[in-house]
Amino acid sequence: ADPGTASPYSWYMDLMSVENVAEIIAGEKDPSELGVSAIDDFTLEVRLTESLPYFAKMVTHATTFPTLQSVVEEFGDQWTRPENIVSNGAYVLTEHVPNERSVRERNSLYWNDAETVIEKTVALVINDENAALTRFLAGELDRTEVPAGQYPRLKEEFPDTALSFPRLCNYYYTFNLSENGPEAFKDVRVRQALSYAVDRQVIVENVLQGGQTPAFTFTPGATAGFEIPDVAFGQMSQAERDAKAIALLAEAGYGPDNPLEFDMLYNTSEAHKQIATVMSQMWKQKLGVNATLANMEWKVFLETRGAQDFDLARGAWCGDYNEASTFLDLVSSASGYNDGKFSSAEVDALMMEARTLDDPNANYTSVEQVLAEEMPVIPIYHYAGVYMMNPNLKAWPVGNVEQNWYSRDLYIVAGD
Repeated sequence: ADPGTASPYSWYMDLMSVENVAEIIAGEKDPSELGVSAIDDFTLEVRLTESLPYFAKMVTHATTFPTLQSVVEEFGDQWTRPENIVSNGAYVLTEHVPNERSVRERNSLYWNDAETVIEKTVALVINDENAALTRFLAGELDRTEVPAGQYPRLKEEFPDTALSFPRLCNYYYTFNLSENGPEAFKDVRVRQALSYAVDRQVIVENVLQGGQTPAFTFTPGATAGFEIPDVAFGQMSQAERDAKAIALLAEAGYGPDNPLEFDMLYNTSEAHKQIATVMSQMWKQKLGVNATLANMEWKVFLETRGAQDFDLARGAWCGDYNEASTFLDLVSSASGYNDGKFSSAEVDALMMEARTLDDPNANYTSVEQVLAEEMPVIPIYHYAGVYMMNPNLKAWPVGNVEQNWYSRDLYIVAGD
């Protein structure tokens, strides 16, 4: 939390309501006042500023994992190198080539090493999903993701290998509502029209084809304890949404003589390109809107979006923990991931109050209703995990929507 050495994700600790963390991040208090103490060699005490019913769920996030301070101080930005890093898991990092691969080998000093089965795991970075699929089918990989649109064919051909299951993730586009965002997007009618005109059913059934679900709320239905509210535009037929979109855009002053034009940004990916292309075609055909597509590599994309140097940009979020606030906190005014700079005093108050409620669902429903009315983002779909997986690889937690999986729990059985 020390602002001098803070992680880009230090804001997560503020969400956890850790004592004094907000003041320390802001440089108003000394890091020694953080509400975290080692009581003894085996006991960690964390003090909160308020009751947080889902606190235990939040510690599954990597931001909360222990790091040896002396190693960071000794090696600086080289502390994560395999020869320097000190970790406490079932495996140790033995090789790391950025943007290529990482290798982890069994840690004989791990407290429960006797239960570990797999000796070594290798993670490869393959940016082309089709190339990854080719390597999987050649027997070079044990798991990979299925490229958009290919799941039905693969499931028929490899029924024991192709898998689809719900994920705790959303896919959306965010409007730039900051001061330097397009003037057109400051009109809620424009934002609503663009959202209404997107036929989500076409995207999930004709483009993705992997078990994804159309999204009319920001929070996925797979979220524990969350009940998807009946937001008004989600209850319309697509024909009704299209008609409403045409009327709204005309009311806002856009039409054949004054077409709406903007740039649409996404990070480089064949699937993202397909989705953006289909969305822009829908807007063109239904509304006469001209959306110019642009893609960027991931790092540049994040920097550009974070600097509000965009009109409309792709967004996605996979839950840090299994509770609706992991999604809805993103649209709070102070969120570090609120790149569209949407700000609503009502949303902020509802989310602050929800932190201490035994049952915050009424607040979450109200926030989703605000989002459906104000439309700061266009929810597109909620994810499915769509994998090709070696049938001999066992114990993968497909029922875990967060996909918190650990190599130590996996094992491989002999093939036929």
